[in-house]
Formats: sequence, C-alpha cells, structure tokens
Amino acid sequence: MPDLSAIVKAYDIRGVVGDQLDEPTARALGAATARLVAGDDPAPSAVVVGRDMRDSSPALAAAFADGVTGQGLDVVDIGLASTDMLYYASGTLDLPGAMFTASHNPAAYNGIKLCRAGAVPVGQDSGLATIRDEAGRFLDSGVPEVPSPGAVRTEDMLTGYARYLRGLVDLTSLDASPELTVVVDAGNGMGGHTVPTVFDGLHVRVVPLYFELDGNFPNHEANPLDPANLVDLQKRVVAEGADLGLAFDGDADRCFAVDERGEAVSPSAITGLVATRELVRAHAAGESDVAVIHNLITSRAVPELVAEHGGRAVRTRVGHSFIKQTMAETGAVFGGEHSAHYYFRDFWKADSGMLAALHLLAALGEHRAAAAGATVSGLMAGYDRYAASGEINSTVDDQAARVAEIEGVFGPRDGVELDRLDGLTVSLPDGSWFNLRASNTEPLLRLNVEAADDAAVRALVDEVLAVVRA
Repeated sequence: MPDLSAIVKAYDIRGVVGDQLDEPTARALGAATARLVAGDDPAPSAVVVGRDMRDSSPALAAAFADGVTGQGLDVVDIGLASTDMLYYASGTLDLPGAMFTASHNPAAYNGIKLCRAGAVPVGQDSGLATIRDEAGRFLDSGVPEVPSPGAVRTEDMLTGYARYLRGLVDLTSLDASPELTVVVDAGNGMGGHTVPTVFDGLHVRVVPLYFELDGNFPNHEANPLDPANLVDLQKRVVAEGADLGLAFDGDADRCFAVDERGEAVSPSAITGLVATRELVRAHAAGESDVAVIHNLITSRAVPELVAEHGGRAVRTRVGHSFIKQTMAETGAVFGGEHSAHYYFRDFWKADSGMLAALHLLAALGEHRAAAAGATVSGLMAGYDRYAASGEINSTVDDQAARVAEIEGVFGPRDGVELDRLDGLTVSLPDGSWFNLRASNTEPLLRLNVEAADDAAVRALVDEVLAVVRA
C-alpha cells in the first residue's frame, strides 16, 4: 500500500507536485474524505472545494472533486479562494471543506487543508490519519464505486465573505477621519483576489503591491514571517507616505503589519489590540467571564492587557490545534499566535488574517478621529510593551540533553520559575523569560526570549545560546 505519511502532516496535506502529490492521489484523498465525513451526524450532502492560484491547483482540485462525487456526495466548487474564505463557505453552508493550497511554500508544492462542517479543523487525531490510510488503500486496490455519484455545482462566495467580515467590525470610524493610505503586499497570492472586494467602499486608498495572481511567486516568497519578504512593503510604505502596510501570505489566512515608519508591527501587539476590542464588544453584549487564548510564546503583554480589560487569559501550547481545541473548550472570544494566526469565535473559531486587518483599520480610524495626525506607531505603543528576540533556531544532536543543561543552569537560581507546558519556559525575577522547545520534525531547538529592552534580550539570548550551542 502506498505510504502517504510523507505528505499527510499534523494539520494538513502538503507535498511536491508530481513526486508526492498528483491527480490520482488527490482523487483517492477526495474519496477517502467523502467516506469519512459521510459518517458525521448529521451527514453532509456535499463538500466545499476551494483553491489558490498555483498552477497545479485547478487539476488537483478537480481530481479531488471527482473522488468526492464518486462516493455519492456533491461538490460545491467555490473556485479561487483564500483559506479563510473556504472557512466562511464551510461555516455559512454548514458543509465540510477542502482548500487546495501550500500556503507560503515554494511553487513546486501544493496541499490540502480540510475541515468538517462549520469549519471544524481536521487533524491527525480527528480524521486525517484515517483519510491517509484509506487513500493509500484506494491507490493500491482501486476506489469502490457507488451506484449514484454526486454532482459538481459552482458558487461564488467572495461577495458574501467580504460582507460577513465587514459586519463583524465597526468600521464607521474610517468615515470620521481623513482617508487612510494603505499599502497591501499580496505576494502574488490570494490577497490579490480578496482584498479588492473586502476593502471596496471603505474610506481607504489601497496601494496594491504584487496583486497579480502567480503561483510561481516572481517577486518574493509569500511568507511575511521572514523579514526579508517585508522589505518591499516597508520601502513602499515610506515612499508613499502611507499610514499602514499590510502583508498577506500565499493563501491569505495570515496578515502582518508595517507602521508608517516602515517598521514591522509585532503579531503579539496585534493580538493584544484585537483582544481588547473583542473584550469590549463581548462585555457590551452582557458577557462577564470572557476568555482570550494566547500561545506561550506570545508577549506577556497579551495576558496583561486581557486582565486590564476584564478578560481571562488562557495560555496554550504552540500549534493551531491547541488554540482551536482550547477555544472550543472555553468559548473564548478570540485567540492569537506569534505567527500571525488570529482566531475569532464569531468566525466559527477559525483564523482570518483579513478580519484582524479590519480590526487594525478600525482602531487606527478611531485613533485618528480622536487625535489629528495619530499614527500606527502611536496606536501600537500601548500594546508593544517589551523587546523580543523572535524565534532563533539551533541545530543540535540531542535536544533533550541541551534542554536539561539549560534547566540545570537556570533552575537553581533564586526567584526562577520553570514551566514545561511546551518545552521549557524559564521566567526570571526581573520579568524577562525565555522558551526553549524542540522541533517535531527537525533536529532543532527553537528559542524565544522577551525582556524589558533590546540590551536585556541580547544578553539573555547570548547566555542561553552559549549553553545550547556549546
């Protein structure tokens, strides 16, 4: 039986097109997905399928749809879509979904993100392993036929998606302040498809950068987490005298921001800003015990801000599945990650970088309406309280031994607190902290440090790496 474990990851399917992921494999995965969701209660009548702009996406999506209809379920083909637009379709139609994308990976790759009805994620522990194994059997011995195959119908979800997102954020402040100039770098990804419709009619002048859909990514990788991929946006913001810059990744589910000076805005600061806005909205609706989720390597400013605004901060391990599971368990109104994934209870607990961008626009409009000439850097100053290192990777032979050495160095010190929720988190008496955790797929240790200022961050980074890399 073909082994698909190389492409079926913890949260999605991803591989090199042709070598690892081809049309027969996509067809088998479609059939296996249909058989899995047919057992849900209630059983769905169809599967929603969307795709990004990669050259391989149309054929792979069509093969997947053929696999689904071959098992008796219909397919709702929404065509070109961002991943959060697929979540919108899954949520509003109450159907399972499949999004063909490899996000920010290079052009040679493609993949599938799967969800059940209501945008409920499908991971290894919730069906993805079953899909992997059954698809492997289908590739080996053929797909069983059903007497009444399903049909494919197309549906345009873009207008409804844009309307729904704008309905979740009060954007009236934009009309009460001077027109904003916003440079948007779509990285030749799906933001070039969704931004024009979502921003249509807003009191915002959009300066488009790399809006042409091109899965070969001719200008830069569609991965704003890498600072090198923000350089063009930063230069353009300054050149245009713009108020704000936004950068989306390939499937436009993550959004990064750049202030009027061309400086990157920390995703932790955006998490803090959106969290406070969602808390205000929840309290105004009469809710009292309102939770906000953050992973353990977001800034400690986030739980501070949540507490200051009457909320309850809940800390999780790093990873989408942990955030989404904890949101479901707590009914949290919002969740944020250092990687610029932002999750909203009112968006089926799914993540949407576009929705976070609208919150940032609304907050800037309110800031400018209250004080002429107000800026993004001024707005974010109250949310960006500490200096951070960003994630630093070190290749090591024995990850556990190095972590144990760090614990031996820092653990005996007075006032030090140790936490093992995810790797090792060390909190120091002066308020600084660091987290050291092993990669699940590579011989790496990942270090994140936060302290009062840049000098303190550098000193702590140097001390930890002297042990890790010895």
